[in-house]
Amino acid sequence: MKPEAIVFDIGNVLLNWDPDQLYAKLIPDPVARQAFHARTGTFAMNVEIDRGAPFRETVYDLAARHPADAALIRAWHDRWIEMAAPLIDESCAILRALRASGVPVFALSNFGTESFAQAEIAYPVLKEFDRRFISGHMGVIKPDAAIYAALEAETGLEGPALFFTDDSAANIEAAGARGWQTHVFTSSGNLAESLKSLGFVL
Repeated sequence: MKPEAIVFDIGNVLLNWDPDQLYAKLIPDPVARQAFHARTGTFAMNVEIDRGAPFRETVYDLAARHPADAALIRAWHDRWIEMAAPLIDESCAILRALRASGVPVFALSNFGTESFAQAEIAYPVLKEFDRRFISGHMGVIKPDAAIYAALEAETGLEGPALFFTDDSAANIEAAGARGWQTHVFTSSGNLAESLKSLGFVL
């Protein structure tokens, strides 16, 4: 069945997201960098931001609990855009080609509200989706079934009518369990071939 709509994850599908792009500058030694993240819980903090926790307040509260690492933790907020770069131009071209041919294109992404607002300013292509389902606004993150159900309810589409690409195997598995057609993103070229095999012209 040819899908009726294409659903894109954003991080590492349309836009590179990697904290090491910032923290390798701040903590050059990889062992020390890993130890910093482990003792401070920055990645757990980011999950809460993705769920809708206030960005600056959440980061600065964690910094206050770890005074020895406070400046490094605050950089997660103050220099966030350095973790989110560059755009994956080939994927953006796929998105635009689909929309130009009349195919509905949705975003389904784990993203904080304020960080997504920053990303929109830096990368206007993120405004080009027909609909956007951003975890921070919804209060639920992938791979929780509720976020997929919310997209289905709002769009009126479900099962194989939806094609979803994400770099996370867990997120793909959750979509597949609902009958969505899926593609684990590894490269823009592989995504394009998968879409072409379904009859899309890019």
